[in-house]
Amino acid sequence: MAGRFTARRVAAPELTGIEEQPASVMEGVAWTVFPEGPAPAAAEPPPPAVPQAPANPLLSDKLLDAKVRLHRRLIEEINLSALEKLPEEEIRRHVQGLVSQYVLVERLALNTQELNDFVSEILDEMTGLGPLEPLLKDPSIADILINGHECVYVERNGILEPLAVRFKDEQHLLRIINKIVSAVGRRVDESHPLCDARLQDGSRVNVAVRPVGVDGPLVSIRKFSKKKLDLSRLVEIGALRPPMAELLAAAVKARITTIISGGTGSGKTTMLNALSAFISEKERLLTIEDAAELQLQQPHVGRMETRPPSVEGKGEIRQRDLVKNALRMRPDRIILGECRGEEAFDMLQAMNTGHEGSMATIHANTPRDAISRLEQMIGMAGLPMTVSSIRGQIAGAIQLIVQLSRQSDGKRKVTSIAEITGMEGDIIQMQEIYKFVRTGTAADGAVQGHFSATGVRPRFLSHLINLGIKLPGSYFDPSNPL
Repeated sequence: MAGRFTARRVAAPELTGIEEQPASVMEGVAWTVFPEGPAPAAAEPPPPAVPQAPANPLLSDKLLDAKVRLHRRLIEEINLSALEKLPEEEIRRHVQGLVSQYVLVERLALNTQELNDFVSEILDEMTGLGPLEPLLKDPSIADILINGHECVYVERNGILEPLAVRFKDEQHLLRIINKIVSAVGRRVDESHPLCDARLQDGSRVNVAVRPVGVDGPLVSIRKFSKKKLDLSRLVEIGALRPPMAELLAAAVKARITTIISGGTGSGKTTMLNALSAFISEKERLLTIEDAAELQLQQPHVGRMETRPPSVEGKGEIRQRDLVKNALRMRPDRIILGECRGEEAFDMLQAMNTGHEGSMATIHANTPRDAISRLEQMIGMAGLPMTVSSIRGQIAGAIQLIVQLSRQSDGKRKVTSIAEITGMEGDIIQMQEIYKFVRTGTAADGAVQGHFSATGVRPRFLSHLINLGIKLPGSYFDPSNPL
């Protein structure tokens, strides 16, 4: 019978805030469960595993139901505010005692590992985000995508894969969602079915519930990377080549205003974080985001975040409001997490009036598309401006566009670095400095290709030289491999 359990009477632990239990359950004594034979010494619980596929669906359903029922009961019986002040080991010991009693009463046949996993899941339900906790702790997962309570996908290395993780029902998932959004002062319900939020570690969360989510709540979590990717690391993983990285680093140091363009999940925020490392620590930076996720390392950073309207439809703070306010806060540079609407006009005004070196990200598939999107966004501001004057604003404010793309094999690459050189008539002139040339696809699906210089030297090279920054001419020679 190795690996199964017998019950022994042990001294009841003093559980702060736990009310007296019915005699049929507690019987005046605490019960705990030990493997048959000598009780082992307390060991560090193993990290929670992410379930790949349920070995026994019937047992899995029974445990999921038992976990939710036990969680509700513990919430009623335990003073959580008192419990959260205790060390993690002590909380685990208290909960393990209660779970062990419950396992005996419910006649759940669990071995040692299954019992430890069950305790971990109960702790996740009580103090964390339930079934999401193992996924949030798994460093290999970049995105968590929930399509209703029975369908969970994750992204690893750019590839989506389904997991057996699921929620008991829609109400269980909604309870986890409300726990997330309420922690940052937001709400989501039928009258406000869409919400952007963030987790305590900075992970970005987007939620859509009924009636927008037709088949149930939709949750997308872009995990906060604890391992920061700097430019040298991006070079190592093949996102760009050293000469390209050196040019971008020099441009940031020289306060060349830069837009980072790319599709969803192409690595725009990662690139923005990596480039920000080259901003002088003597400068005052202000960041503006819908959900704060930038990781700037400078000592003088002011972070601002938008706010949705209240239940009465009041109190909304938009990105445009924050950009206008930022101009009154004496910034050296403004970093806009994502430019998506009418705030584009105010951002360009800032870039044109002494805030050179500011940066922003934008959703677009090519540098030319990024310019077109900016034109549309400025038009959303409702100002009486001609197309020619809008384009003049863009050409005068922005000097460099860095284009990123997620390839079909899941890898992110800088596919173009382009310089805006001015206006010719009503057309914004642009020249490409570097590009990624795709040459084919390997048998395993890996994208084949190489980075290449176009032979064009950026016009701001003379500005770099004046600042004492020199880049070899070979960096821009297309005959030299990067």
